[in-house]
Amino acid sequence: MSRISIDDTDQKILSILKKDGRASYREIARSVGLSETAVRKRISNMIRKGIIRRFSVEYVLSDEARALVLVKTTPPTKTPEIAERIKSIEGVEAVYEVTGEHDIAVLVRGVGIGFINRCIDAIRSIEGVVSTYTMIILRAHI
Repeated sequence: MSRISIDDTDQKILSILKKDGRASYREIARSVGLSETAVRKRISNMIRKGIIRRFSVEYVLSDEARALVLVKTTPPTKTPEIAERIKSIEGVEAVYEVTGEHDIAVLVRGVGIGFINRCIDAIRSIEGVVSTYTMIILRAHI
């Protein structure tokens, strides 16, 4: 994937949206010193270029469990193919190809440890997955 560069104003807009995805165009425009129309165009342009991929909601539920699952893979199945299959598993929130001892990092979220275990079992059943290492998330500092 090629790198897309953005200017300082786009960086500021992204920073505002990261903190508050519901910030209005007017609020953002005031913060970055542009017109509301200019901010709309910049955000639309970042969406079109794939810089902004989605708008999401951060939430915490009292009976929810989260885990970070590190995955080792082996040929002949390529890591991107395995990552795509993992992404389709219910409860998988994010999938990252990473460097180091493991090839993929997966963020799993669901109600209870039993649900997390079923997600891990589904990951382990994918052809090309050699092993997993799971860390239950105790607390997030976002």
